[in-house]
Amino acid sequence: MNYKTYNPNVDLSAFVKCYWTLAAPKEIKQEKQRIVPDGCLEMIFHYGDFFKQYYEDGSFIFQPKCFVFGQITIPLDIEPTGETGIFAVRFHPEGFTHFAHLPINTMENRAVSLQEIFGDDGIQLEKDVLIALRNEDRIKVVETFLFKRLTTPESIDRIAKSSVELILLLNGQLSIHELSEHLKINRRQLERKFSSVIGLSPKQLSKIIRLQSTLKMLANKQFRSLTSMAYDGNYYDQAHFIKDFKEFTGVSPKKFYANNLKMSSLFTSTE
Repeated sequence: MNYKTYNPNVDLSAFVKCYWTLAAPKEIKQEKQRIVPDGCLEMIFHYGDFFKQYYEDGSFIFQPKCFVFGQITIPLDIEPTGETGIFAVRFHPEGFTHFAHLPINTMENRAVSLQEIFGDDGIQLEKDVLIALRNEDRIKVVETFLFKRLTTPESIDRIAKSSVELILLLNGQLSIHELSEHLKINRRQLERKFSSVIGLSPKQLSKIIRLQSTLKMLANKQFRSLTSMAYDGNYYDQAHFIKDFKEFTGVSPKKFYANNLKMSSLFTSTE
């Protein structure tokens, strides 16, 4: 399995976190994998075979070839059906809203076709990316598209960006009251801002960022026990830590570490 990341053009870096690619031949057996929330919307292009997306009842659908996946607030199970070839754009939590008029909060936990979001321009973007032969060419196509849709870099929502930066800096370990006090904005205004720009509430994003910090500790084996991990994550106690962990992963930390960490870390990295 070949996983790579690429930095965006500096003029898009306020909106796009990175581009990433994943490739694997169909001969390599790949099992169902669990993806967990990371607070970022992603634009996905499957130039390989289709992926299955499973629901809680065990039923599944085939994901579209190209789509934007809205904010994930529940664990998501996917499975390749053959050759894996993915090119993706990972946006900052507040980044995607600058390129689309579709309300972000209507995209939660679903793959939205590029046509639904961008109309005929989305159809053309899909065609251009899928016929490109190199990742460098795919990046060029996507960046040309994004630059055309970006009215001005000054359109950055400063409150949303400052909020996200502070939540990331503190690994999600702050209350909504503390966040609104620091930004000098009414809590209800902050809630509305997050809903329209990010598609999550401040509390949801903080919990997700805290989870991502925990996953990094798991991946790097930087913990002594679940109790110490709960303490380092500033959870009330171990029970609180396990409850929040299960909310977004569907399983206990121990089980997730054993079965899902390797693949999930590719899709949920906040680096």
